[in-house]
Amino acid sequence: MSVSLTDHLAAALAEHDDTPLVVAYSGGPDSTALLHALALQAPRPALRALHIDHGLQAESGLWAMHCRRFCESLDVPFESVRVSVDLSRGEGTEGAARRARRAAFAAALRPGERLVLAHHRDDQVETVLLKLMRGAGPEGLAGMRALRALGAGDQWRPLLDLPREALLDHIALHALDTVHDPSNDDPRVARAWLRGTVLPALREHWPHVAQSVVHSARLCGEAAACLRDGWLAAYAELRGADGSLDVPGWLALPHAWRGPLLDHWLHGAGLSAPTTAQRETLERQAREAGAERLPLVGWLDTEVRVWRGRLWAMRRQGTFDQRWSSTWHGEPLALPGGGSLTLGGHRLDAPVTVRYRQGGESLKPVGDRHTRELRDLFQRAGVPPWERPRIPLVVAGDAVLAVADRWLSEAVKSVFDTAGAAPLWHRGD
Repeated sequence: MSVSLTDHLAAALAEHDDTPLVVAYSGGPDSTALLHALALQAPRPALRALHIDHGLQAESGLWAMHCRRFCESLDVPFESVRVSVDLSRGEGTEGAARRARRAAFAAALRPGERLVLAHHRDDQVETVLLKLMRGAGPEGLAGMRALRALGAGDQWRPLLDLPREALLDHIALHALDTVHDPSNDDPRVARAWLRGTVLPALREHWPHVAQSVVHSARLCGEAAACLRDGWLAAYAELRGADGSLDVPGWLALPHAWRGPLLDHWLHGAGLSAPTTAQRETLERQAREAGAERLPLVGWLDTEVRVWRGRLWAMRRQGTFDQRWSSTWHGEPLALPGGGSLTLGGHRLDAPVTVRYRQGGESLKPVGDRHTRELRDLFQRAGVPPWERPRIPLVVAGDAVLAVADRWLSEAVKSVFDTAGAAPLWHRGD
């Protein structure tokens, strides 16, 4: 016997505390049904609606107005947040919009609130199939989690066991108006193509495909939870205080641990996880890395490098003009290699030049009896090779006065003493 959306939510709410709820409300059929059904609950939970306007469709402003009016009819507090979708990371419009939306949700959640999402069983089936096509292991094939931390609160998907048909029945029963996002029908979007082409064919041959896929996802989730205990303990041992990861230790882990541990490490740094093929390339290069090689594997916005027996992850670095130079009196100076250089609000009596390394530079650092080449200083200080070309030098003629805020020259220390401050390098993102 089918269960109505209202009854399903009543049962789900009975298993949860009275945490204030925030519905992720797009105006589409799924989130409209969820919001309406929650507003009908007795007793009604503490409830508000949050709409994310991506600005990707000409009608997005009208959709936000529609959502506001619907919430007013339900006497539900409403907030609309306009986001900027960054398409420069190489993850496509759908992925970029999802990233922007998640960041907006996390920022808007108040302490202790729970974001409620309308993802249902059909969405879960699509997610698992997409993960399968990307070569995911148990962690990915577990699909979407019902409950997970987000921002100052958490997010909850109470409808993962409910077919979309139940939500559409609720819409029809109460004659609710909804908005339609045409991107949901765009066959160029992987999820839309899967929904419109693959799933109907699967249902024709296997009518119970949704139940089977969700059941498999649940089993994968249980397996992933067992594996997680192991690789989380290993992660605590392998991750250094500087955020890097021990290469030999990572490669020595069981195969089933390496992938989820790597993804967890990258996500913790706000970076993208690799595909299976990209991870295997990284593993191969890490195994073959020698002292003279600096392997680099990149994808989307992320780069992972191997250096001194450790993995180092960072946002993909763009090129810049290493021949750049600028006259400087101490004012805030934007650097093409990233960040800026300042003198803490002070000024120099005479101008100097800021530039990047050209090769062969040296200086006698304050407190050091010897003049040293920058190459030796960098090596002794453990400055990663990929950072060295981006470190600004303060020079006067051929003399190096300062290497960013790392080293001052003994010979010209008085220049900065007179100014009352030393260079300060703001590294930026």
